[in-house]
Amino acid sequence: MVIPLSAARLWRPPVCRTAVLFVLAGLTGSVCAEPLSFDDALALALRETPVLRAESAQIDAARQAAIPAGELPDPKLALGIDNLPIEGPDRYSLTRDFMTMRRIGLMQEFPNAAKRDARVAAARGRVAQAEAQTRITRLMVLRETAVAWIARDAVERQLAGIDALVEENRLFEASVRARIAGGKGSALEAVAPRQEAAMIEARRDELAARRVQAVAALERWVGPRAQAPLAGGAPDWPIDRDTLAHALHGHPEMTVFDPKARVLNAEVAEAQAGKKPDWVLELAYQKRGSQFNDMVMVNVTFDLPLFTGSRQDPQIAARQAERTALDAEREAVLREHAAMLETDFAEYQRLARAVARQRDVLLPLADEKVALALAAWRGGKGELADLVMARRERIDAGLMAIALEGERRQMAARLHYAYGEPNVSGEK
Repeated sequence: MVIPLSAARLWRPPVCRTAVLFVLAGLTGSVCAEPLSFDDALALALRETPVLRAESAQIDAARQAAIPAGELPDPKLALGIDNLPIEGPDRYSLTRDFMTMRRIGLMQEFPNAAKRDARVAAARGRVAQAEAQTRITRLMVLRETAVAWIARDAVERQLAGIDALVEENRLFEASVRARIAGGKGSALEAVAPRQEAAMIEARRDELAARRVQAVAALERWVGPRAQAPLAGGAPDWPIDRDTLAHALHGHPEMTVFDPKARVLNAEVAEAQAGKKPDWVLELAYQKRGSQFNDMVMVNVTFDLPLFTGSRQDPQIAARQAERTALDAEREAVLREHAAMLETDFAEYQRLARAVARQRDVLLPLADEKVALALAAWRGGKGELADLVMARRERIDAGLMAIALEGERRQMAARLHYAYGEPNVSGEK
């Protein structure tokens, strides 16, 4: 006698999940001693992902570039010979003509203070911009790692359900053969359990391929540890639309506009400072022949920004236009994320309803249909084909329940990691 397994037993088999996952990992030849939990995966991704190391280097570069931003230009050393005769009896002599001088000088440029202050502000803004970009990247790494971990967890739960089906199908085949041996069935009925076994193996192959793909996706973020068996589960984050909408202006991709605006404001100020003259101080010591006195020279040079209409003003207008464009870009990104929030939240709600419907309605109905078909077949009032079809529908319903739950958790992860910066345990 074959007794159909309940939904709970079918899709939550009483087999040690860790042991099953060790077997699955063993099939790929990469068993790891230490299981990989959800929090471990997030922490490992933050340590190991190359893109974060690249972002850290960008911050260091911006900080180093900010150090000399407000400093004076390097002084210049000038060496020369003045008034060297090239004709007459004193030609090419450095000492006989009283006007000939060997000169050594030092020149220092002094950009105006407003220009230097603007360069400092721009450099600091670029540091803040690099830091903001790193926060965006961190959240992207956390989000994609969470999605990859949940995807692998879902497919492995489906594989565990398939393992339970294999044993159940063996019992089903034994029951069919016993019925045929008792003269209550036809020889054709012996084919049905074998067909169902082949279908189950095809499902297993499909899921095994998806598991390999899921491991590869996770390996992108955590490295070789992605081959380890999973442990525990992902958090079930509370998703509230009003809370997310309230945090929309704090979206990481929105916060990067503030340091961008600081940089552009500083560039506008630097362009405006171009209307103020810079100046240069030059000192020189002039050595003449021994019969003549040595001399010194002091020279001060000023810029004359006389043609601002064709030089400084266009540069100022260009920087101001870039600043205006940034404000428009900020508004466009805000609208884009508002639309994405509505779309993603609607999809999350759909998945939540689908999960509840699959778990509370469709899966129990599939179990009930199998039970009724089995009872009818045993009583000689039903066809084996109806029972086989009912069993296949139950398999589909069970796999779909796991798949929908995985999709719901993936969407929750995307929404959860879209705002602010949670710690690696997933708590705000």
